[in-house]
Amino acid sequence: MKITDLKPEALFRFFDEITKIPRPSKKEERIVQYLKEFAEARNLEYEIDKPGNIVIRKKAAPGFENRTPVILQSHVDMVCEKNSDKQHDFDNDPITTIVDGEWLRADGTTLGADDGIGVAAALAVLDDDTIEHGPLECLFTVDEETGMTGAMEIEPGFVKGDILINLDSEDEGEMFIGCAGGMNTVAAFSYEAEAAPTKLSYFEIVVSGLKGGHSGGDIHAGLGNANKLLARILHQVGKAMEFRLASIEGGNLHNAIPREARAVIGVEAGRKEELSALVNTLASDVERELHKTDSGVSIVVGSAQTPKEVIDQSTAGKLVQCLFLLPNGVIGMSHEIEGLVETSTNLAAVKMKPGNTISVETSQRSSVESQKQLICDVIYDMLALFGGHVSASDGYPGWAPNNDSPILKATVEAYKKLFGKEPAVKAIHAGLECGLFLEKYPHLDMVSFGPTLRDVHSPQERLEIKTVDMFWRHLLEVLKQIPVKA
Repeated sequence: MKITDLKPEALFRFFDEITKIPRPSKKEERIVQYLKEFAEARNLEYEIDKPGNIVIRKKAAPGFENRTPVILQSHVDMVCEKNSDKQHDFDNDPITTIVDGEWLRADGTTLGADDGIGVAAALAVLDDDTIEHGPLECLFTVDEETGMTGAMEIEPGFVKGDILINLDSEDEGEMFIGCAGGMNTVAAFSYEAEAAPTKLSYFEIVVSGLKGGHSGGDIHAGLGNANKLLARILHQVGKAMEFRLASIEGGNLHNAIPREARAVIGVEAGRKEELSALVNTLASDVERELHKTDSGVSIVVGSAQTPKEVIDQSTAGKLVQCLFLLPNGVIGMSHEIEGLVETSTNLAAVKMKPGNTISVETSQRSSVESQKQLICDVIYDMLALFGGHVSASDGYPGWAPNNDSPILKATVEAYKKLFGKEPAVKAIHAGLECGLFLEKYPHLDMVSFGPTLRDVHSPQERLEIKTVDMFWRHLLEVLKQIPVKA
């Protein structure tokens, strides 16, 4: 079965077209051009702003002209992650989709249903003149995944609606009315490159096989963090024997829990068996600890060629100790909403950079602004304490829940009418653009919902097919039930 055989046909047809358009964050020109041509082909009014967001407007269906104007909002960029053995150029290659039983996934890469499925739903609404809706704007934002700059830089007046429906949630049957704010804290560790001692034997330690996932939506699940596991191993090796660090790499994106990490170290000749035994013991410990959440974890040590250079001993020691001590994962739970993660931090990436620099990238989230700043300060000071040159982003605000929201009430009633059951009303620890929209459009009444996605921001990302039809029917019912403008 192909993706175009799935139902609802119109929505999946547009999603299929979207998967063929490369759209990494900050490189959305081709998808924006596609949307522009879509609008022009249907004689729909559109506008593109300075950061690259595009809004397409459609007049109300006959008899719905007096309804409250609605904005359907989704982001066009996608997280670009792939398995290490997968050859794929996200700047040029289309995503290969696979219908796998009840799920739709990609072939060794992220699927891009976050938020391509939201984009496809909006296009399907715009394309169908039989759908009942009031005055409609479909807002497609850029660069959501790496900084939310599209939402951050949107100007007042670019959209006109009074209700915003965000199509970027990942659990069918759950209506979201709040989200965490976030910021990134990054450090650069400068080191002296020294000639690699030839008397040492060199080995590569590789952590792999982890699920990874969204650093907001999946942070509560107890998943393994490859960078933290590698730091733990190096810390334990350092307690048992002296070693020289030649290289260290792990993770990729700030909003993804890292799945793989590796380091090359040199130890005294003849200590191979001791090193192997130590790493294997730690691997067994980790396998037991993660057997419920990350059963595929693999930690191996193998011989490596002698490198040309190693990192100076002082910097290497401070770096390993810093990575070992850095907080990671859930920091605190919400006292307002049961089961909601309030504050977290993710040790996202460790990268070797040109100019003898090692970059350590972290991200912090919280639904409480003061706690977001607090955990950022903790991470900032710890990185600086160990010699990093640290910077922190301005971040983005959270979205405070409003249980009295009129659009929430309409959304819940539409769901009950369709499916005969009460949907869950929640806040989410992941970041949504809604908080940023409120800064420019404080009058907006907002809600977020979508189909079921799992393991987003990783090559295991998948979309539950049956929930797409439920999401689609729900969206159409909500648009039909939008009240008359006051």
